[in-house]
Amino acid sequence: MVGHQKQWEFFKKKFEQNQLSHAYLFTGQDGIGKKLFAKEFSEFIGCKFPDLKIIEKKEDKSEIEILQIREAQNFLAYKSYNGGAKIVIVDNAHLMNQEAQSCFLKTLEEPKGQTIIFLISSKPDLLLPTIFSRCQTVKFFKPNPPAGGLPENKEKIEKENKILGELLQVINADFADKFKYVKSIDFPAQGGPASGGEKLSAQEIIYVLQKHLRQDLLKNKKILELTEEINSKLMFTNVNQKLALEILLMEL
Repeated sequence: MVGHQKQWEFFKKKFEQNQLSHAYLFTGQDGIGKKLFAKEFSEFIGCKFPDLKIIEKKEDKSEIEILQIREAQNFLAYKSYNGGAKIVIVDNAHLMNQEAQSCFLKTLEEPKGQTIIFLISSKPDLLLPTIFSRCQTVKFFKPNPPAGGLPENKEKIEKENKILGELLQVINADFADKFKYVKSIDFPAQGGPASGGEKLSAQEIIYVLQKHLRQDLLKNKKILELTEEINSKLMFTNVNQKLALEILLMEL
């Protein structure tokens, strides 16, 4: 596993020594390969369909429900088809609602046969302490970028920032100012010099706008995830309501 070599060597050694635990909690930020690691290690030790089950939030739901956990329990109740371990991977385990977590706790307390459970979470503090304590925690970190990467083009960045600054001024302006902005640009096809002696294409402007909008979407996604996290804490813990709201507003 590129970027998670230490974790891979740890699990490989435990497997070779027949010392694998029955439950692990993989923690670390989203999008760094925790779930992929669990799947590839499962295949490495010979666990594949139908002995591998992945539990995750359904597309039309906001949480992992108790019915899904009961399905996992039924899955683990039967012997391995391939003769080895049976493995359950719970992706975004913190999305299990309280009922599902309480139900899942029974599986962690009384594992049956050769069972390995991988809980994947970027927000392990939302899990019940009793679940947390029954799993061996393995931390994952964002892999370092490869050495020798291309240096940033400062001239390009400065140009994009200049374009974005002008765009932000006219986006909420009236029609007259927007037409004035477009008229001020000398496009390459026209051959006339733009301000500063540079030509500027409509594609460049649209690219900068798209880049800005994508960054806004990512920021809004993170804020939405934060609201879900804080709301869960308000529902299931005694977190200070004033402090929770202050933290949220500081991120807006």
